[in-house]
Amino acid sequence: MDRSTALTWSWLNILTSKRLEAILQVYGDLSQALQHLDESLLKQLGCRDETVLEVLNRLEEFDPEPYEQELTKRGLSFLTIDDAGFPRQLREIPDAPVFLYWRGDLTILDQPCLALVGTREMSDYGRRVAESFVPELVRAGLVTVSGLALGIDAAVARETIAAGGRTVAVLGHGLGKIYPTENARLAEEIVSGGGLILSEFPLDAKPGKFTFPARNRIIAGLSLGTVVLEAPEGSGALITADLALDYGREVFVVPGQIFDPNYAGCHQMLGKGHAKLVGSAEDVLSELGVVASETSRTSYDPKNAAEAALLNVLTTMPQTTDDLMERSGLPASQVASALTMMELQGAVGQAGNGQWVRR
Repeated sequence: MDRSTALTWSWLNILTSKRLEAILQVYGDLSQALQHLDESLLKQLGCRDETVLEVLNRLEEFDPEPYEQELTKRGLSFLTIDDAGFPRQLREIPDAPVFLYWRGDLTILDQPCLALVGTREMSDYGRRVAESFVPELVRAGLVTVSGLALGIDAAVARETIAAGGRTVAVLGHGLGKIYPTENARLAEEIVSGGGLILSEFPLDAKPGKFTFPARNRIIAGLSLGTVVLEAPEGSGALITADLALDYGREVFVVPGQIFDPNYAGCHQMLGKGHAKLVGSAEDVLSELGVVASETSRTSYDPKNAAEAALLNVLTTMPQTTDDLMERSGLPASQVASALTMMELQGAVGQAGNGQWVRR
């Protein structure tokens, strides 16, 4: 996808995966479609009258070159669903975003990711749950994913950083400004700590009632599973959990007191049988099949390129040799030889059924 064209479509902020598919069927590529973009095409894509006017105005005012310069100035990167670096887990969902803006270390999305979500009105009990769960999940090698909202989201990010882990914050607005402003410094700490902030929206997009559910699908899509730490009825965290179920991912819920309205949403999900009740991080790790180590990850210097490639894709989630071959790009002989040598050094281990984990 031509970058200038991609940036233009991203700026217009209307392109979903379904609309992309429809455009490609008619025009073959986005460059051709952009030349035919008018009121008629926008209405064929399902845009409302007010959206049509806004899109045409944004198209007229947009210049890719200064926009690209602004991204560079802010240290932001941009990629499309066609790019090789697009997150693998996210690409698998049916409504994957077409564009992503990001700052930080995108490669952490190659590690096992777990969403931890909850209410903005966090209780003392919810805070204790976050403080209990997050450090243990970090020690097991998981990357936490949340939304950088106040309350549970912010607590998850802070606890991850404090535990020496890395976290992903998915935002429901453009990266031109961090909302809420109280968490702007936290966003910087996430990036400086080796984490990632991520958004599908153009720089100037403001948060709204539709942007947060859109963000929630990315949180669920990036993650092996979603843990609801504290959620009243109607909480956005429940939307994330429902989306995770739709994507065939695991959903876990922490229970609270039956009289506590902050846990009414949690109990509702449990009552419907839509989630697994968990009382500790160990419960989550056991359900996910993560092999947790009692100590911190072994420091191991790879002896050759094959070992380096395997260490880059090995995680605490068990993987078969076929998985490792696909993700590392190495032939079977090199994978087998490197795994054997690293196992002798204690850098990797077998998890049963021909699967391997990093120690």
